Amino acid sequence: MAFKRPSILIFLFLVLTAAGQITAADDPVPAPWPHQFHALMFMNYSGDLSMIDLWYDWTNGRNFNIIQEQLGGITYDLEWNNGTSFIYTVDESRSCRSVQLEVGILRPNWLDGAKYLGQQNVNGFLCNVWEKVDFIWYYEDVATKRPVQWIFYTGREAHVMTYEVGAVLEDEKWQAPVYCFDKEKKKKGIAIEGALREFKEKAAL
Repeated sequence: MAFKRPSILIFLFLVLTAAGQITAADDPVPAPWPHQFHALMFMNYSGDLSMIDLWYDWTNGRNFNIIQEQLGGITYDLEWNNGTSFIYTVDESRSCRSVQLEVGILRPNWLDGAKYLGQQNVNGFLCNVWEKVDFIWYYEDVATKRPVQWIFYTGREAHVMTYEVGAVLEDEKWQAPVYCFDKEKKKKGIAIEGALREFKEKAAL
């Protein structure tokens, strides 16, 4: 009897370990982003509100965020897959900042490797929830696989209002204004640059 007890414990350990591996294998995975889509997103950061008009175009290696601050101005964040970004305005200030990052736009499967956290009801949608490197929490509608919201570790929330798969912005609207290439022009957008850099670097992990 003294020899059988350790064998039983080892057997139970192996069974429980295998069960845990099967459960992990059965966990849902987030749907890859479509290669082209258009989304409108409501952003909330501790009461600081904005709307983002997002055009994602992996096919042509580009991504465009048009950011409307509540009762404020509009900032254009134009990103290319070679790591170049232009953050600019088209108002009378004509501010522009060119940013060079080590990574390009988010790849369609940027959520690969995210940790599954289970299901949660969000804004009336039953969602699967994943966490990516303690940086972002991503909520996807169980029924349609569409993104519903994501939350950054800073508390900034993105709520997806519309989601058009296959929508493409006209080519001529992807051109940064000519003053973005004037090296003598005073430039702004440092805070946006920092957030953009951190998000892309973390998402690429």
